[in-house]
Amino acid sequence: MAKIIVVTSGKGGVGKTTSSASFASGLAMRGHKTVVIDFDVGLRNLDLIMGCERRVVYDLINVVNKEATLNQALIKDKHCDNLFVLPASQTRDKDALSEEGVERVLQDLAAMDFEYIICDSPAGIEHGAVMALTFADEAIIVTNPEVSSVRDSDRILGIIQAKSRRALKGEEPVKEHLLITRYVPKRVEAGEMLSYTDVQEILRIPLIGIIPESESVLHASNSGNPAIHIEGSEVSEAYKDVVSRFLGEELPMRFTDYEKPGFLQRIFGGK
Repeated sequence: MAKIIVVTSGKGGVGKTTSSASFASGLAMRGHKTVVIDFDVGLRNLDLIMGCERRVVYDLINVVNKEATLNQALIKDKHCDNLFVLPASQTRDKDALSEEGVERVLQDLAAMDFEYIICDSPAGIEHGAVMALTFADEAIIVTNPEVSSVRDSDRILGIIQAKSRRALKGEEPVKEHLLITRYVPKRVEAGEMLSYTDVQEILRIPLIGIIPESESVLHASNSGNPAIHIEGSEVSEAYKDVVSRFLGEELPMRFTDYEKPGFLQRIFGGK
């Protein structure tokens, strides 16, 4: 049975689509048949990060409106055989998403034997975001270690439980995971950024991973390469840890400590 996971955030620019792409890629790399759907109608970005923007012919709205089939709209990932992308429309309005249409698409994907359906939600609480979280079994809340981002994430948590079909049906609530991105231990040490324990204490949901700040993420995104594929990088390792924890493995949190430069590093130009 397919599991539907929404990747969401309270505000934009926190690395949500980057995380959706890497999380979906990581599941596929572990052998799970996975599809990632872009729900950000009008502001399509997932296809750029996945490196398939030139292969988009049909999109989610075409499938919802029965103007195209899923087989016509799904794009096979260039890195993983069992990963597929369902892009958003760049020209249609968000209101083109209907609850009935989205439910039918998700049911059809489940019938195609997808194990995981990753929904890349728009930031905030507009129509596309509500459509993405309505049918979620689990939610990954992406936040930066900044007060405004954490506050907005706290608001999203309330909306997830209020709007989800699970809540309305009286079923088990949506399982929530906290993903902290753009983490800089040096800035935490200097008191310029919330620590991951601060963020956890405010939001009070289980922490699934910490993604360190890295310029390599921007370079990878611009070249259509999900960050998890940046071999040997801390960001790649961090996303692989997230996938492992999601799949039930217990791993220590990495990339959380600031190592002060030694005496010789300070003398010879170390940071």
